[in-house]
Amino acid sequence: MQTRTIQTHHAIVDFGLAAVDITPPVGIYHRLFGAATHERAIGIHRPLQAEVMAFAAASGAGPRLIRVQMDHCGLMPCQHDELIRCVSEAAGVPIGQVIVGYSHTHAGGWYVPDRFELPGGELIRPYLCDLGTKLAEATRAAVTDLSPAVFACAAGHCALAANRDGWDEETRQAVCGFNPDGPSDDTVTVIRITSPAGELRASVVHYACHTTTLGWQNALISPDYVGAMREIVTSATGRPCVYFQGACGDLGPREGFVGDVEVADRHGRMLAYAALSALESLGPPETDYQYAGPIISGAIMATWERVPIPQPRRSRLDRFGGSRFEVQIPKKKLEDPDNLEQQRDEWEQKATEADDRGDRLVARNCRARAEAAKRWIARISYLPPGKTFPLWASVHCLGEMLWITTGGEPYQWLAQELRNRFPDFTVLYSPLVGNLNISYLMPRDQYGKGRYQDIGSVPGPGCLETLCDGVTERAEKLLAELRVS
Repeated sequence: MQTRTIQTHHAIVDFGLAAVDITPPVGIYHRLFGAATHERAIGIHRPLQAEVMAFAAASGAGPRLIRVQMDHCGLMPCQHDELIRCVSEAAGVPIGQVIVGYSHTHAGGWYVPDRFELPGGELIRPYLCDLGTKLAEATRAAVTDLSPAVFACAAGHCALAANRDGWDEETRQAVCGFNPDGPSDDTVTVIRITSPAGELRASVVHYACHTTTLGWQNALISPDYVGAMREIVTSATGRPCVYFQGACGDLGPREGFVGDVEVADRHGRMLAYAALSALESLGPPETDYQYAGPIISGAIMATWERVPIPQPRRSRLDRFGGSRFEVQIPKKKLEDPDNLEQQRDEWEQKATEADDRGDRLVARNCRARAEAAKRWIARISYLPPGKTFPLWASVHCLGEMLWITTGGEPYQWLAQELRNRFPDFTVLYSPLVGNLNISYLMPRDQYGKGRYQDIGSVPGPGCLETLCDGVTERAEKLLAELRVS
């Protein structure tokens, strides 16, 4: 038996939390899937929620960090930046110390600027204005709630997520959906947040799986599986639960793109029970699990016990620092915007003609094509000229945890590689913290296979490796500054 101590990664920081209901009004523009035939949301499955988390060094010195997690798919850069501004002003911190992330639910509504003139779009601006106000109020509450906390990390497994890079042999084309033959990261990372005395304050569930249980058939506002997961964990623990999305570019629910909200709730139960199991594996705060020696009792028993974290590890638990930065990512050769606008208009005209003939299937397919062209127009409008573009990222160290965020939707490889590169830390990686318009980042060897994630994205081959190296360099520099080995 070579392993004699099972370490639990910890952090000691000041922490504050506030949650707020951000459910949009029924009737707001909702259609996100190109195959959907509705425009407005007709009801609510479960409420949407946002959580604001405030962090500061345990000493009280140094800058604060504000992290916002929301039940939305994502917003365009101008909208995202406005929410950051609202939170920054409310917290009294620079915008570089504010991170806004999304659960990426595809059933929460679609509020990007090119939807303002569509049915239900008239409700988007007032809703986003109200959202900024609510986040500011929650931010002030989270900052007021700042007090000493102990973070303890554990990992479990959940079978919800599956590879979604498929190949249809009959039609000879790449498809996006459950691929039972592809690899999938089933890691569930949980964080238990307690007071120094051990009283539970909150929990964090971190898991990589597209929130696409609900597809084009659904017209209800929904957080997808996150809603039921959060409700169950909160009920079981008696304290709030925060969800962080993971590197899910090539991961989605095994049973996805359905209209039945009960399937989303079932998926939420799967993740909740896996998270609760991982939480229950944790011992008292600031302890490890250590081999205590043999005891003769018929058989010779191996005994283990919970022991206080030893020095010098204990002196590292209150380390706190980090910042936001940019990584220059290679860009594909992109289509001319004028051509895209022509394609959009042609497909919309074909959809109208199909409607007039009563051919609903052709009309739906044509609108999906028009939707693809429309999204490309929006993506390109935010990009700078040149062969690369800046992608926002952040690296923060909290004790024995590395919290890493980037824009876009990277493949699972990124999170797995970062965990391999920093084995002495619990690595939490969260995408979709800006740069929604660029879409997916794939490993170099996955390009050129006709996949949706390739065809519909801005980054080119080498993007994910470039991002990983940029994040690694920044993390190593930060750890050296904090003298964390």
